[in-house]
Amino acid sequence: MYFRIADTFTDALAKLSSQDQKAVKMSAFDLQVDPSAPGLSFHRIEGSKDPHFWSVRVNRDIRIIVHKTAASLLLAYVDHHDKAYAWAERRRIEAHPRTGAVQIVEVRERVEEITSTVSPSYQDEVDSRSKGVKSLFAALSREDLLSVGVPEDWLNDVQAASEDQFFELSAHLPAEAAEALLEYAATSILPRTEPVVAEEGFAHPDALRRFRVVDNIEELRQALEYPWDKWAVFLHPSQSSVVARDFTGPARVAGSAGTGKTVVALHRAVRLAREGDPSQRVLLTTFSRPLAVALERKLRVLAGPEMGVIPRITVTPLRVLAEELFQLAFAHRPRIASDDAVHSALKRAAENQEVRDSLRFLVSEWTHVVDAWQIQSADEYANVPRLGRKNRMGAKQRERLWPVFEATKNSLKQQGLFTWPQVLAAVAKHHAGRAEKPFAHVIVDEAQDLGIPELRFLASITADGPNALFFAGDLGQRIFQQPFSWKGLGIDIRGRSTTLKVNYRTSHQIRQTADRLLPAVVRDVDGSGDERNSTISVFDGPVPSIVIAQDAAAEADSVASFLKEVLAEGIVPDEVGVFVRSPAELPRARAAAKKSGREVLELSEQGEDPAGRISIGTMHLAKGLEFKVVVVMACDDEILPLQSRIDSVADEVELEEVYATERHLFYVACTRARDRLLVTGASPGSEFLKDLAEKR
Repeated sequence: MYFRIADTFTDALAKLSSQDQKAVKMSAFDLQVDPSAPGLSFHRIEGSKDPHFWSVRVNRDIRIIVHKTAASLLLAYVDHHDKAYAWAERRRIEAHPRTGAVQIVEVRERVEEITSTVSPSYQDEVDSRSKGVKSLFAALSREDLLSVGVPEDWLNDVQAASEDQFFELSAHLPAEAAEALLEYAATSILPRTEPVVAEEGFAHPDALRRFRVVDNIEELRQALEYPWDKWAVFLHPSQSSVVARDFTGPARVAGSAGTGKTVVALHRAVRLAREGDPSQRVLLTTFSRPLAVALERKLRVLAGPEMGVIPRITVTPLRVLAEELFQLAFAHRPRIASDDAVHSALKRAAENQEVRDSLRFLVSEWTHVVDAWQIQSADEYANVPRLGRKNRMGAKQRERLWPVFEATKNSLKQQGLFTWPQVLAAVAKHHAGRAEKPFAHVIVDEAQDLGIPELRFLASITADGPNALFFAGDLGQRIFQQPFSWKGLGIDIRGRSTTLKVNYRTSHQIRQTADRLLPAVVRDVDGSGDERNSTISVFDGPVPSIVIAQDAAAEADSVASFLKEVLAEGIVPDEVGVFVRSPAELPRARAAAKKSGREVLELSEQGEDPAGRISIGTMHLAKGLEFKVVVVMACDDEILPLQSRIDSVADEVELEEVYATERHLFYVACTRARDRLLVTGASPGSEFLKDLAEKR
C-alpha cells in the first residue's frame, strides 16, 4: 500500500497550534508504521460524496482526514472536528476523465454563493456586473475546458463566468485548471500540452504537484517537521521538466519574482548530486550571504537523510568561493581594495598624467570597462566592447587615458590590494588550463546580477560536459551589473532557456502592482526577453496600500498601526519584513517596529533566524527572501532613487541604467510579500510611487 501526503494536509497542519501539530505528527507516524493498529480510531465520513474519506482521531477535537483505498492511504486534511468533517463532505478525490490526473475536487456549489464577494482590484477594473457581461471563456468549448483539467461538474460555471467572477471561482478549481484559464484570461491563448500517459493517476505530472509518496518514517518526519511552502516540495510540471532535463550547453530558467526559479535550482542541485558520479561536486551559488544560508537550509530539507547527497553539494556566496579558491591557488587571502582606495589611486594617476577628465568619469570607466574586462594593455583597451556606454571614445582619447588606468593598476599592486574582478580573473586564469576542475556542475541563483568577471570565473571552474552551467534569474530583478553580451563571452543559452509563468508566492494584486514598476518586456543585450504580462498568480489577496505621510514620524505611526493590525490577525512576527533603501533609513524602520511593541532582527550578511522577531533590513538584503507581510518604508524623494547614485553617473546612458536598477530594487522589495504589502514614504514621496499606483 502506498502512503501519500497531500499539499492540502501540510497547508492545514501549518495553521494549527504548535501543541496540536505535535499531536497530529504523532498520529501520522502511527499511520505510517501500521494503519491497522488497534489504537487508531477510523470513522467513515458518512456525509461525503466520496466513500473513501475517513477521519482519524488525534485528540479530543482534532481529526485527520484520510482517503483510504486498497492501494493507497492518503493524508488529505487536518483540522478541528467540525471543520475537518465539513472539508471532507464538500470534496472528492478522483482521476480526471480527460487528463487522468488525480484531483481533489470540490463538490459543486451554486455559482452565486461562490462569487458573492469580489476582490477590490477587480471591482475597479470591471465597468459593470450586469447580467449582460460577456463570459470570459465564451470562445472555449467544453472539450477545451476538459483538456486543461476542469472537472466535469464545473464546466457550466466556468463557461458562464465573467471576468470579475472567475477569480473567485478559480480558487475552487484544481490548480492546473485554474492556472490554464488564468493564462487564457491574460493572453487569450489556452495552453496546449501533449497528453501524459501514466500508469495510474497519482503518477501524472499534475497529480505529482499535490501528492507525494512517503516511503518511510524519515521521509514523513521531513515532510511534517519543516514549515516549507508547498511549492518548494510539490513541483509544478513546468518546474519538474526543467529539473529533469539534460542540457548539452549552458542553460537558464527565467521568470518573474515568485515563479519558483530558486526551487528549480535547489531540486536540480539535488538531482545532479544524486544521479552523478560520487567523485564529482555540485556548486550552488549566489551573491547574497543571507540567501546562500537560506538555500542551504532548504537544501537539507529537500535532500533529507539521504546519505551522499549533501556532502557533494557546496552552497556558498560567489565571493566567498572566489576568496577560498584564490587562497588555495596562491597560498594567501587577497586584500580587497576599498572604493576609497581605488578612487584615490585614480585621482593621483590622473594628476600625474595631467588628465583633466572628471574623477566621476574615470571611476565609471574603470569600474564598467577597464576593471570589469580586466584590460591589460593599451591595445586591449583600444578594442574592448563598450556596450551601454554613451561616450564613443576615439583611439586618441583611449590612448591618452590608458596610462591613468595602468598607473592605477600598478598603484594597487604595490599596496598589495586586489579588486574583486582581479581576484576572479586570477582564479579563472589559474584554472583555465587545468584538466581537473573544482566542480562538474554549477548552478547559479539570482544569475541576472552576474558580471563579466563572475561569468568568466564560473566557466573556468566548471568541467566540460553535460549539465555543466545552469542559471536561474529574472532580468527584472537585476540590481548590480551593467548589461553585457553573454553570448560574446561564449555563454550561449539560446535554445536552452525556459521561462516559468506561474507565480505561487505572490498574490495577484501584489504581483500586478509591482509589475507597474517595470516595462512589459525586459530584454538583455543578446535579445532574450522576459514578458511580465504572461505571468499569472494562483491566488487572490488584498490590494497593496500606498501611504504618503506628512513626515517620518507620521509614517512610523502608520506603519506601527499596520503591524499591530496584521499581528492581531494571527500573522507571526517572523513572517513580517520591513525594508528600506539604505542603512541611513534603518532608524525609521526601528522606530516603527518599536511603536508596534515588537522586537526586531536586523538582517545582515550572517543570515540569522528571525525566531519570533520582525525582520528589518535594506532592499539589497531582501533578495531571495519571502514573507507573508512586507512593509517598504522611507520611499521618499531623493531616497528612491538614491540621490548619491544619480550624482555619481558619468553620462545619460549610465543615468538610465541607475534609474532602471533602482526600479528593479524597489520591485525586489515589494515582491518579497506573499499576502500583504504596505509601501510608505514622507511627503512628497518617491517619483516611483506614482508609477506603482497607476495602471498601465
